[in-house]
Amino acid sequence: MADNKIRLQKFLAENGVASRRKSEELIERGKVRVNGHPAQLGDKVDPRHDLVTVSGERVEPVASGNVYIMLNKPRGYVTTMSDEMGRKCVAELVSEIEERIFPVGRLDRDSEGLLLFTNDGEFANMMTHPSMHISKTYRVTVKPAADEAQLVELSSGVVIDGKKTMPASVQVMSEDSDRSVLQITIHEGRNRQIRKMCEAVGLETIRLKRISMGSLKLGTLSVGKYRELKKEEVAALKRAAQKSKSANSQGNSKRK
Repeated sequence: MADNKIRLQKFLAENGVASRRKSEELIERGKVRVNGHPAQLGDKVDPRHDLVTVSGERVEPVASGNVYIMLNKPRGYVTTMSDEMGRKCVAELVSEIEERIFPVGRLDRDSEGLLLFTNDGEFANMMTHPSMHISKTYRVTVKPAADEAQLVELSSGVVIDGKKTMPASVQVMSEDSDRSVLQITIHEGRNRQIRKMCEAVGLETIRLKRISMGSLKLGTLSVGKYRELKKEEVAALKRAAQKSKSANSQGNSKRK
């Protein structure tokens, strides 16, 4: 019978806990348990059968066989796999992938940047469910130039579609007399949220680019190109979603 065991620190690193060196430190500090028992340096685990926890939180192995893709979506493409109106679809940009994949969430036709694809329904739900407040960062060009009052309002939350948005992080990256380039990080994913937030404070969005989700950054990926996510990147996104859900549940419990 084949030995499917791997070193514990490698398992932790591949599944988004920390680097191998940091994982070794967690083991030495007694933060890691395998099947309920304190782990030791040099331990090996079978990812399919062993239960590994870090500070009491289960480490979920990234499933093999699933596909996770990051595309740098260009403007002018709709986020669907087919379109009855004959518009350009993001499916055209990932047509070389043999597996049947689908986009995770949406970027509207005039928006660009980081867009995920997968064939893992559970992962897609984790990334898009309202209880999972995965951070999303956008580079947004608006006109006219944003003033201090508008920046404060965007940061504290504005009412769109009858509901106030969660607080956001807003930074001014550059500005001219007639426009500003903002970096906005939100923790929810409502329909056309950034555009509606800007509109609510009197700003018109003339360019919108998503540059990161959680710890995943678009980086230097060329427009219209895609790459497969590393196991560590998928695991980090999953862990961020789980932590967000846990924090959200605790917050709801305190408010009751």
